[in-house]
Parts: sequence; structure tokens; C-alpha cells
Amino acid sequence: MKIHNSKTSLKATLLPFKKNKKSIGFVPTMGALHKGHLSLVKQALKENDCVVVSIFINPTQFDNQADLEKYPKTLENDLILLYSISKKIIVFSPIASELYNQNISSKSYIFSGIEKEMEGKHRAGHFDGVGTVLNLLFRVVTPNKAYFGEKDFQQLQIVKELVKIENLPINITGCPIVREKNGLAMSSRNKHLSEEEFEEAALIYLTLNKVKEKFHDLTFKNLNQLVENEFKKSDFFTLEYFEIANSSTLKTDENKLKNIRYRAFIACFIGGIRLIDNMALN
Repeated sequence: MKIHNSKTSLKATLLPFKKNKKSIGFVPTMGALHKGHLSLVKQALKENDCVVVSIFINPTQFDNQADLEKYPKTLENDLILLYSISKKIIVFSPIASELYNQNISSKSYIFSGIEKEMEGKHRAGHFDGVGTVLNLLFRVVTPNKAYFGEKDFQQLQIVKELVKIENLPINITGCPIVREKNGLAMSSRNKHLSEEEFEEAALIYLTLNKVKEKFHDLTFKNLNQLVENEFKKSDFFTLEYFEIANSSTLKTDENKLKNIRYRAFIACFIGGIRLIDNMALN
């Protein structure tokens, strides 16, 4: 397995693949890898001649400095996990100052209004940071395909807009959410949960399933009330938001419209840890 810290080194390694018109797959991560990340890597390995995995905790997408400092840093274990899948994976773990060309700041983006919904309302500047770092990474790796999990569904839609804005010839592939046995969506943040909190966190998935079951029978207002009631029953959770949104625009409607695909989104806190999840409803 080749590990690169500099852009020059990575580009030199990828040059033969590009010259021979080999397909390059890319999985950008912030490390603290789990089975969800590994499912993306496995799909990339199936569909490409070469796979690059980046491990980089991006400072510009955190609106809370404490959250950035708490983010788990497990590079050694991440490399062991990747090595267990394939020795041919190329790892890019850049230094922030070099990746950002000595100017660690975000570019301002307009992603067709998607950036103003849900996460955009609650995490100021988050998607500017995501767009900026991915644009930098994409231009170093220049992949044919890039892989993202649907757990961060809003981010997935943002990335699809990003490649249009930046005119990047990259196919963006969304991959299904990988879940724990209790239904909790796999996340690097789950490592911060106590055993009791981890078990209680099954409430998120159970609630989303109830919304899906009742979707055709209840109004949006009643579905919102259902979720609020479920979370009020728990002493562990604080619900930050629940929204049912158009899967394409991520905008909410007051009433169900025909021929529109809807998705339910939850963000909540348990033990000070922020968790998100989503589910297709129809």
C-alpha cells in the first residue's frame, strides 16, 4: 500500500494510470474508518483499475472548533483496515497547508439553494468547506469516479452540484447507508457513544421506519408530530430537526405532491454527540 502526504508524490504515482487511460476511483474520507467507508472502497475497487482513499480531517467544514478537536484521529488503524481489503489501495493523507496552498480558507459556493436547507441552516459555512476541500482533492486526484455514502445525503447532492460548477468530468456515485445491528447508521461519531447511548440510538432508525410506514396515511404535519412525540419519550435525545424533503431539491413541501420522491431527515444529539440519518419514503 502506498501512502502519500504530498500532492507531487501522489500525482507522480497516478500518472502511469492516466497515461494508459486506466480508471481511477476515489473515496474521500476524514478517517476513523468503519464498515460504511469500507463498503465505498470495495465498490470503488470493483469498478476501477486504481483506487485512491484520502484521509484528511478538513478544518474548514467545522463551524465548531471543539468538534474539530474531538474528531477521532485513527490513521494507523485506518491503514490496517484498508490493507485488509487490498494492498493496492493508494492512500492520500495530505498536510492541510499544502493541500490548501498555504491559505486554509473556504471558497463561497451557491449550490442551487441546496446549501440553505437542513444542515445548511444549522452548520454555518459547512458546505462551503466541503465544496472547497473536495474541489482541491478532485484536482489533485483527477478521478473518473468518486464515491459517497447516502448517510450524508445532502452532502451527496452538494457534490453532484460541485462537479457541475467546477466543470469536473467526474462521475459521482452514491452508495447505500451501512447500519449497525440495531439500525444505527454507521458513523465515526458513534465511537464517542457509551454502550447505553449506543443502544438507545436505535431510536433514530426505528422512528424513520415508523415515518415510512405511516407516510401514505398521515399528513406531513402529523408525521412531524409523530417524530417529536417519539423523541420526547426518550431522556437521552435532543431533536435538532426532522424534515421531509423533496429528494432532488431538498426543499420541504407543506403537502404531498404527486410524482415527487420524498426523503425523511433527522439530526439529533445524544450525550453531546450529534448524529444524522435519513431514509427514502416512497
